[in-house]
Amino acid sequence: MLDFTWKVFSQTGNIDTYLLFKELEQDAREIPDNQEEELAEFDFPIS
Repeated sequence: MLDFTWKVFSQTGNIDTYLLFKELEQDAREIPDNQEEELAEFDFPIS
């Protein structure tokens, strides 16, 4: 999805597409952190 969004932005120069790209990029960085926390909860469930 990031590649597609970047390609559309690079071809059109549309600022909204660039902002969408940056938002998706930020979300992609946050996902691994959340998954690690969820996995840790499975190992050590909070009672």
